[in-house]
Amino acid sequence: MTQAKPQAISQAPALKIPQVLKGVRLLSLALNLPGPAALMRCQQMGARCVKLEPPSGDPMQHYSPTAYAQLQSRVKVISADLKTEAGQKTLHRELAKTDVLITSFRPSAIEKLGLSWKSLHRIYPSLSQVAIVGSPGARAEEPGHDLTYVADSGLVPGLELPATLYADMGGSLTASEAVLQAVLSQRSSGKGIRLEVALSSAAQYLALPRHWGLTQPSGFVGGAHAGYRVYACKDGRVAVAALEPHFAAALCAAAGLQASDVASLQTQGARDSIARFLKKQTRLQLDALAVLRDIPLYTMTN
Repeated sequence: MTQAKPQAISQAPALKIPQVLKGVRLLSLALNLPGPAALMRCQQMGARCVKLEPPSGDPMQHYSPTAYAQLQSRVKVISADLKTEAGQKTLHRELAKTDVLITSFRPSAIEKLGLSWKSLHRIYPSLSQVAIVGSPGARAEEPGHDLTYVADSGLVPGLELPATLYADMGGSLTASEAVLQAVLSQRSSGKGIRLEVALSSAAQYLALPRHWGLTQPSGFVGGAHAGYRVYACKDGRVAVAALEPHFAAALCAAAGLQASDVASLQTQGARDSIARFLKKQTRLQLDALAVLRDIPLYTMTN
């Protein structure tokens, strides 16, 4: 399989998403990335989304206006200071019309704002809450961010920062999943439920392949298999994913390598031979090779 080089992520064809949350109203008090990303996903599934921000706005608006604009593009944003009586009135006016509330405060802050689940459930028995926290249980008050949760999960092996915000984005997917669970529960019981989503747990879930050994340097998809690695080519890099036997055989044939089984592809000799072959090829040549030989690869600049 060959891949056309996308000019920008936003130009990728949009998938048609079933509108399973049509008619559901969400209110989010969550700032930064996980909560807004979850809200964006829910909006794409048909939910009517409202976000309540403090007068100072969302920090994301200041350090990444582009991300903020995309996350809030179809969300109604209102401003209110929840520490004031007027702000509380605005909040409760919105809560009276809400099916699921999304928060991302630490438990102590939730209590100070009068938003404990016991209080919410008493006033709005059909309201559900998805509470995004850093860590679950006794560690819920600990300060943290994506990097600390990812590091704690063993996903920061060197000094370089991770390529993306795994805990935040993984947590946003878990939060949108929790919204779906809450809505299904509401429809069957008529009562709201509280669900907690921990960013550290999301990072631990994403880290499972590494803990299983799959993506460790000695693992099958961690670099040990010669057909599943990133190599240098003549004018850049190439990500090769020739893992299945027929793909691996096609790669070996192109490289002039006699590799008859999986075991032979897990040797340093096989990795060196394929590395030498790819180093002599340009990105253009490798793109053509992918089509000709049906090899899954993707070329990249340095």
